[in-house]
Amino acid sequence: MKRTLRGHHLLCVHGFQGMGYSPAFVEKMSEIVQDIRNDRLDFPIRVIEGLDEACRACPHHGIGRCEASEQSDAHVRFLDRNVIEHLGLEKGKEYPKSLLIALTATKVRPEDLDSLCKGCSWLSYGICKQGIQKLREKYFNEVGDSPAAR
Repeated sequence: MKRTLRGHHLLCVHGFQGMGYSPAFVEKMSEIVQDIRNDRLDFPIRVIEGLDEACRACPHHGIGRCEASEQSDAHVRFLDRNVIEHLGLEKGKEYPKSLLIALTATKVRPEDLDSLCKGCSWLSYGICKQGIQKLREKYFNEVGDSPAAR
């Protein structure tokens, strides 16, 4: 198995709770999230800026761009770059899922989403911050450290 995810979806998968832009998008994102959250699976994830496999199921998917609004493609690419840079990744490169989980848990705090995800309509729901907090608690519990110390 191998996945391709845009930068900002590396964070979205931790807060996803079955809401989305269409039933097809929710189904695809649920499938991706199930694989990401499955601790028994480790697989390569190619990190990109731009449309990924979740986007292909979105009703706003255009030819090579998000067409939700006139500014949406530029905005989501900006979010991709923010996350890729914050995690210290290179776009277009493959990383093991386990490494991406570790980087997210150690480098992203819930309050970081205010800047990393600025302008995202999902941020106001609070589920993204909750998801990152749960990831950090789980990760630091398993490695024997405290997220408060990070």
